[in-house]
Amino acid sequence: MTIQTQIIFDFNTHSDISNWSVVDDVVMGGKSSGSFDIDQSGHGIFKGHVSLENNGGFSLLQYRFKKINTAPYTKVILRVKGDGKSYQFRIKAKASDYYSYIGKFDTSTAWETIEITLHEMYPAFRGRTLDIPNYADDGIEGIAFLIGNKKAEDFMLMIDSITLK
Repeated sequence: MTIQTQIIFDFNTHSDISNWSVVDDVVMGGKSSGSFDIDQSGHGIFKGHVSLENNGGFSLLQYRFKKINTAPYTKVILRVKGDGKSYQFRIKAKASDYYSYIGKFDTSTAWETIEITLHEMYPAFRGRTLDIPNYADDGIEGIAFLIGNKKAEDFMLMIDSITLK
């Protein structure tokens, strides 16, 4: 039996990251600053500083795309190298949804494979869990990584690939 997978994004030195964007808490008056680039090894590098000034406290990296069918899959597989901090991986069933479905993960300072079960991803908006069911849709139109640990800190998350399995 072969296990079916679908690559959402596989980073390399030629990756087009023009559809990736960083949204910081400056949209609400905060002072956090994140950036996203490809390093010389071809990994996505999401890094910056989270500030708590002016009620801030997050930096988000998002990627929107045409709908990917998730019906055959049960998990998102992240190949990442972090900084020992906690992050959120987020999906949007529809790009127009105001809320996201969230899966939290901790990082180490080594490359690791993180598995997030789709149906365990819970809906939230602006840090509040919503009283609607966990992810049970048949598609996604956006993904994001967010850091917001209620503390001022520098961060760096290296991303190799994001795959559905």
